Amino acid sequence: MIWLVRHGQTEFNREGRYQGAADSALTELGREQGRRMGLLLSKLVEDRESIRIVSSPLGRARHTAELIALSLGRPGPIETDPRLAEISLGQWDGLTDEDIEGHSPGARDGLSRLDWFFHGPDGERFDGFAARLGDWLDETVKAGAPTIAVSHGVAGAVLRSLHGGTSLQDIWRAQSPPQDCVFRLHAGGQIIQFDPD
Repeated sequence: MIWLVRHGQTEFNREGRYQGAADSALTELGREQGRRMGLLLSKLVEDRESIRIVSSPLGRARHTAELIALSLGRPGPIETDPRLAEISLGQWDGLTDEDIEGHSPGARDGLSRLDWFFHGPDGERFDGFAARLGDWLDETVKAGAPTIAVSHGVAGAVLRSLHGGTSLQDIWRAQSPPQDCVFRLHAGGQIIQFDPD
C-alpha cells in the first residue's frame, strides 16, 4: 500500500510561481499542512514503526516528509528518491505566468495548462517524466512494503493516473485536491482520498 502526499504550501505557491525543479521554502501554512498530514497518517497507518517514508529530494518535499515522520514518532533521516521529483520546466522553473509570457511570448498559446507543463524550454517532456514516475511506482508496488511517498502536484497527478489507469486529463480536470490531503493507493488501481479533519 502506498500513501501519497504532496508537499505543503511554499513561498512560490503563495506568490503564484511555478516551481518545477526549482525550490522554495514551506510557508507557516505549509508547515502546518505537513503536521496535519502527519496527524492524519498517524490515524490511518497501522504499523508506524515499519512503514517506509520516501520523499522527492527537493527541499519542500523533504521538509514535509520530516514533519510527517515526527508526527509518526519516526524522527531521523528521510529516504529520498529522485524519481519522485517534480517535473522540470526548464527555463520556466520559478517563473509566474507573466514572467513566462515575457520570456517566451506566445509559447503556451493553444496549450492547456496541463499540456504546457511539458513544453518548457529545456524542460522535461511527458514521456520521460511519466517513465521515471512509473518506474518508481512499479518498483514500490512489487516490493510490497507499506510506503509513505511525499511528492509534488504534477508528479502526484501522474502517479495517480498511472496507478488508477485513469487519463491524466481526467485527474487534472477534477477538483484540485488540498495540499494537506492523503491518497491511499491500493492494489488493483484503487485510490482513496483522505482529507484532514
